Amino acid sequence: MALVVQKFGGTSVADAERMREVAHHVSRTVRRGDQVVLVVSAMGKETDELLRLAGEVSVVHPGREMDMLITAGERKAMALVCMALHHIGIDSESFTGSQAGFLTDNNHQNAKILDVRPSRVQASLDAGRVPVIGGSQGVSIDNDVTFLGRGGSDTTAVAIAHALSADTCELYTDVTGVFTTDPRVVPTARRMHNVSFDELLEMTATGCPKPAMRSVEYARTHGVRLHVRSAFTWQEGTWVDEEVSNMEQAIVSAVTHDMAEAKMTLAGVPDRPGVAAKVFRALADLEVNVDMIVQNVSTQGVTDISFTVPHNDLPRAMEHTQLLADELGAGGVTADDSIARVSVIGAGMRSNPGVAATMFETLANCGVNIQMISTSAIRVSCVVDGDEVENAVRALHDVFGLAED
Repeated sequence: MALVVQKFGGTSVADAERMREVAHHVSRTVRRGDQVVLVVSAMGKETDELLRLAGEVSVVHPGREMDMLITAGERKAMALVCMALHHIGIDSESFTGSQAGFLTDNNHQNAKILDVRPSRVQASLDAGRVPVIGGSQGVSIDNDVTFLGRGGSDTTAVAIAHALSADTCELYTDVTGVFTTDPRVVPTARRMHNVSFDELLEMTATGCPKPAMRSVEYARTHGVRLHVRSAFTWQEGTWVDEEVSNMEQAIVSAVTHDMAEAKMTLAGVPDRPGVAAKVFRALADLEVNVDMIVQNVSTQGVTDISFTVPHNDLPRAMEHTQLLADELGAGGVTADDSIARVSVIGAGMRSNPGVAATMFETLANCGVNIQMISTSAIRVSCVVDGDEVENAVRALHDVFGLAED
């Protein structure tokens, strides 16, 4: 008997018919002899609707009340799925994040898990029931309801799988697995049978939308084996596990792109120790996630620093950086929200030189200008013009031979 955590996203529980399909799938898993813990997201666009209502009611959105509001969507879904299970003879019971033992910090709307104490969930399993947990929620150390942020149901599933020592964690979504690139951009993109934690973490950090990056980080840290698969076809998807060291790795496994970032440039910055630290400490205190950073060679005692931030954070990042520029005596701050990032990722890059050169040559042959570059052991990323990124993705996917046979 295996213990399986199954997580279903919003499209998978979007209406009564989809909930009944989820219940039947859980039933088949139980009847083959396995135990199941179910994690569900809010129905369809429920979270977006709740956010819209909050905007209509007030321009003031206290974090505590927003978390109480948003997590109502998952509570609604878990109760309905429980009823669907009972209807077909599967004994089950629902649990909020706090009832399931998720203890978080006090950071409302993007809480971090501090501990998972799943005693009630374990008791439910021991009694022969299917526990159904509302995803993306917990209780803070101040005893308030907290929301783990967008995509938090994936993290809930991985965390409960670790806490219960589950055999696997299945993340059901509206696609059939993890692909070598976005199939909407490259129709011949190939579904990957296996991918390592490190590769998937780089992919989710550079534009791959599913699963949520935090869930992959948690899975890698705690060694939780993942299976990313479709809730609509039930076919085998993509397995995510530790890298197999005794096998040859593909040099490049995937090409990703991200349109959700903007580039900022702080010009004429005095070139002296501590200036960069002051700039990026101020952005960190604003909880602005800075990604790629390039500092030019100093000329006549001043330099330019360019970096990327999420689109959503650009207005406040600009406002505070402009104030800082005045304080530092810098020349000014500019922003470009029309950029995009394209990345090539593969564990085999560690032992195969020339990937960056091939990438740069390919982009040059396509007439795509590179504005910024960053690398890791298994990734090379370039910032390019947003209008050119899809051509870049198609060319790179082709040159590295990632299409379906």
